[in-house]
Amino acid sequence: MTPHRITLIALLLIGLAAPVRAEVEPHRKPDIAVFDEVWRLVDRHFYDPAFRGQDWDALRGRYRPLAAAAPNADAQAEIIDEMLAKLAASHTARYRQDDPAYYQLVDIFSGSLRRELRSLFPNGVRYPGIGLFTRRIGDKLFVSGMIAGLPAEEAGILVGDEIIDADGKPFEPVESFDGKVGRSVTMRVRRTSGGPVVPITMRPQWIEPDKAFLDAMTDGARIIESGGRKIGYVRIWSYAGERYQGRLEQLLSTGKLADADALIWDLRDGWGGAQPYYLDIFSKLGPTMTLTDRDGDQDMVNVKWRKPVALLINGGSRSGKEVLAYGFKKYGVGEVIGTRTAGALLAGRAFLLPDDSLLLLAVSDVAVDGERLERVGVSPTIEVPFPLAYAAGKDPQVDKAVEVLTRQIGG
Repeated sequence: MTPHRITLIALLLIGLAAPVRAEVEPHRKPDIAVFDEVWRLVDRHFYDPAFRGQDWDALRGRYRPLAAAAPNADAQAEIIDEMLAKLAASHTARYRQDDPAYYQLVDIFSGSLRRELRSLFPNGVRYPGIGLFTRRIGDKLFVSGMIAGLPAEEAGILVGDEIIDADGKPFEPVESFDGKVGRSVTMRVRRTSGGPVVPITMRPQWIEPDKAFLDAMTDGARIIESGGRKIGYVRIWSYAGERYQGRLEQLLSTGKLADADALIWDLRDGWGGAQPYYLDIFSKLGPTMTLTDRDGDQDMVNVKWRKPVALLINGGSRSGKEVLAYGFKKYGVGEVIGTRTAGALLAGRAFLLPDDSLLLLAVSDVAVDGERLERVGVSPTIEVPFPLAYAAGKDPQVDKAVEVLTRQIGG
């Protein structure tokens, strides 16, 4: 592969999770070309020509000697991250191969670049894992989410579990499972503060990000019985492509949620990429058309959901998901439940760097109905905090949505 020349196509409003800091070949000599390319790409493409008040040339003079003298790749990565943080902009971060987000973003942005990426991923974009999202609180690491249908959920890991280790070593989201696909791995967790350590055994698998996120919509969709009514629930971890909206329409028209009396639309955490017109599914205008072939198979066109709906958001709802939250709230589609969104609304573009790490860079400013949501976010109509540590799988935001919808439909 030729360095500098693989540029991933821009995808508006995808949103970024914070990079995971972990070890990847820490003793390898760092390449100053990585620093130079990051600086050059920002200088050429960053959306704000004033660099948000920073002297970009001066920052190069300050950080380049530090990057050149860094003893290893991890130390250099911290220097590059510190320089990028000076821009105080969303969609501006570097991701390395120790982070599931790296593979998720490469898959999201691959598109027409499958041929160029073939040497990097001869078996398709994938990584070894169990399907966890984590959040560090103080010096402890907690499970913040799980992708439905993947090993962590199937093994009985709970949101709020404190992760102690994996096979007796510190937990790393990729490295802990490298070379262990199909083999048993024991992860130890703690479910109460100061409580006993619980061993949970599972088998890591190869995770293909796009497929995993899409399948999770179906695997995780469910009906919640409340007051004699059926409350449908669906979580969308990624909205990076119309196929996710298509899967939502299928679930609501002919799938698991077709008979629900109301809907919980969960846009917490994950990736953005959503388009504003996705809100049209909740419009009361326009018909839903049913096509039936000679075998009796049906397909719905222009699907509309005219029953009550509540939207879940939190500080991990970002980018395109914030556009949906903004419109949902402004135009009174239903209650918005949870906590304020990330305020991460710029248009991002992705670049592969000389060491095959990934730079996500804000290349355009964004306004929604004339308002900028960057560093502002969208506040809920019903504020419901979610204390994560030792939550034991409980979800107060889902519980509130069930309560609100049950009351609306007279359950």
